[in-house]
Amino acid sequence: MRVGLTGGIASGKSTVSRILAELGAVIVDSDLIAREVVAPGTPGLEQVVAAFGPEVLTASGEMDRAAVGAIVFADPAKRQILEGIVWPLVAERSRELVEAAPAGALVVHDIPLLVETGQQGSFDAVIVVDVPTEVQVERMVRDRGMSREDAEARIAAQLPREQRLAAATYVVENTETVEDLRDRVTEVFEELGA
Repeated sequence: MRVGLTGGIASGKSTVSRILAELGAVIVDSDLIAREVVAPGTPGLEQVVAAFGPEVLTASGEMDRAAVGAIVFADPAKRQILEGIVWPLVAERSRELVEAAPAGALVVHDIPLLVETGQQGSFDAVIVVDVPTEVQVERMVRDRGMSREDAEARIAAQLPREQRLAAATYVVENTETVEDLRDRVTEVFEELGA
């Protein structure tokens, strides 16, 4: 069974992903893979440097995410070039991880922009981690040191909660304790037949 996992910023999606892994799910984390495919010494990083120049490298030879972000978010054509390099590599690595999963394992694809990119239809089930917007803001200010204005701007740049929730097969509300969250995630894990 292929399961998609998503949620808005500061919803607790990473915690849910970790709990699912502890329960035995195989996690395919698209953000982690996106970093892996452009790590120093990879063909992905070579392609990024060829496309954008050596100024996108840090002194230690890693991709300077801020520098690349400044380039691609200012120019949609350059963003498409970056996506054309990174996303095929992410898809290839994701396939490798799925193929390596034990027979019968629950495979969960952790994709922050799952609904935004229209991928919800390619999964047997979609888990959406959800919290009210005010909780997102409070967590970003408290845990990430953001100003309230920056937190609200980040949330405003994402898909509205209602659209994510409309794609959900399972909603995991994350407004109570970690124990409550673990109980709900375990319940969903069991309902998925794992």
